[in-house]
Amino acid sequence: MMRVVSWGVFLLGCLYFLLPLVGMGEFSLRMRRGEYSFDAYAVVFGDPRFWETFGYSLALAGATIVMGVVLVVPTAYWVRLRLPQARPFVEFVTLLPLVIPAIVIVFGYIRLYNTSSFLPLTGSALGTDFLLTMGYATLALPYMYRSVDTGLRTIDVGTLTEAAQSLGAGWVTILARIILPNVMVAVLSGAFLTLAIVLGEFTMAALLNRPAFGPYMQLLGANRAYEPPALAVIAFAVTMGVHGADAGL
Repeated sequence: MMRVVSWGVFLLGCLYFLLPLVGMGEFSLRMRRGEYSFDAYAVVFGDPRFWETFGYSLALAGATIVMGVVLVVPTAYWVRLRLPQARPFVEFVTLLPLVIPAIVIVFGYIRLYNTSSFLPLTGSALGTDFLLTMGYATLALPYMYRSVDTGLRTIDVGTLTEAAQSLGAGWVTILARIILPNVMVAVLSGAFLTLAIVLGEFTMAALLNRPAFGPYMQLLGANRAYEPPALAVIAFAVTMGVHGADAGL
């Protein structure tokens, strides 16, 4: 009896999430009156702004992943090796992006780095891209840190470090050639989650006025009827593909 109830609840949950997606997908195929077609998808894929914003967000995702790896892997490694007593503090700091809204972070950036400040990063496209990358790295920090920390728990960090040092390896060599390859699966897991976050983020990119994928989705949704559902289906497929690859790891 309990198994039947459990399956019933599971199926109801699936219907709750899947029916809106099916309805959205069905509506996106109705651009041609009286028949189903992929015209809306052709319009989306034929829009140069789609490829521009998608490529821009992919480039920023790559930069964010690199920044996250450079920041998180040495920190998590050092905490596990030398500063285990600092773990509660580090975990608290890495959880703050889940508590502080993105709009607060980006307004702080604008306030601190506007054109009248001592470091006017918002005065140039390159500086604004750097700020946006830092913002994305902050949003992805909880996921990247926990992925890497979980990977470090599966290896004997102390023994590997001592063996490498006995062979004359320095800290950079230990991190780059020993620790990182051993936690690469965990790093890729955090990287996929970071990619999903960057592709779907709207607030920071919109307020910093950058041509990212999230603001493009919102702009298209405000001016078209059939293309927004098509774009939503595409974004959902990309996101689910990323999470599926993450789960496969």
